Amino acid sequence: MISSLRGQVLSIGLDHAVVEVGGVGFAVQATPATLAALRRGEEALLSTALVVREDSLTLFGFADAEARELFGLLQTVSGIGPRLALATLAVLEPDKLRAALAEGNLTVLTQVPGIGRKGAERLVIELRDKVGQLQTAPAAAQGTGQVRTQVSEALLGLGFPAKQAEQTVDAVLAEDGALGTSEVLRKALAALGRKR
Repeated sequence: MISSLRGQVLSIGLDHAVVEVGGVGFAVQATPATLAALRRGEEALLSTALVVREDSLTLFGFADAEARELFGLLQTVSGIGPRLALATLAVLEPDKLRAALAEGNLTVLTQVPGIGRKGAERLVIELRDKVGQLQTAPAAAQGTGQVRTQVSEALLGLGFPAKQAEQTVDAVLAEDGALGTSEVLRKALAALGRKR
């Protein structure tokens, strides 16, 4: 099982990126938000899940381990394969997805192309209790640290000074520690843009 990749980003497509690790280029399927955080020619760290089929091996990449866990959990529901699980994470950030499942919010879940009302009901019935178990206090704290590191690295890659990047990310997380990586990056960039 390949659970993570760290290496130089060789190329970024609409639905995948190629990351070189030890001279081998791995094609990694990912959500638009994950791909947006990558920069060609720079090093990236992705949590990954390898899906083995009779005729293919497909690697899926995520900004953090939390998204990867949800990806695996979604596939435990009948009728949800890796493509639909990835589409779900592309439409709904992990926190929003977890909240929708816990609250039984079918309206939010049916925003995902390919998930109708019956599919949303099945997701809620089968995963409501499991998403609560995924989100434990230590994991949430670890998630915040991971988000801080990833966003700080992304800002460094964009040319911001390390101290300024870290202080801005800390300020954004102090306002709302439950934000996902892409939301923190967006808010940090907006804050840094105002300072320039």
